[in-house]
Amino acid sequence: MTRVWKWNRPVTVREVLEDLQQERSIAYTTVMTVLDNLHQKGWVRREAEGRAYRYEAVSTRAAYAAALMNDAWAQSDNPAAALVAFFGMMSDEQRHALRDAVRMVQGPETAEPATTSSAQTAPSAQTGAGNGGAVENPASARERDGR
Repeated sequence: MTRVWKWNRPVTVREVLEDLQQERSIAYTTVMTVLDNLHQKGWVRREAEGRAYRYEAVSTRAAYAAALMNDAWAQSDNPAAALVAFFGMMSDEQRHALRDAVRMVQGPETAEPATTSSAQTAPSAQTGAGNGGAVENPASARERDGR
């Protein structure tokens, strides 16, 4: 998937093979099997082009990463604690990116409260102390989603 996402366009088995062979020896049939498996799992779609197929990612790498995080969070027996632990593992740069993401999701009409809330949330989450917005948001999200 990394190679398909990297090009961000439909690719052939041969293109992926040639790219991978710059790093290591790999067989055409191996690449073909992996891309076919990804197609069967619904991760890529394919279109016939002559005797070959062109494969294209169904979703972005960011969407895939978000789905993984959501699945892991949903499986926790204590989602709030899982988020606090996760935020505690983040670097300062990642916490700034998180604040920016929260602002984008909340939209411009709530930009001012998001700045105050996210500024309070990251340090609490980092230390695991308090119950800032990072701890309460998961519960409200579950209620909203009916989980």
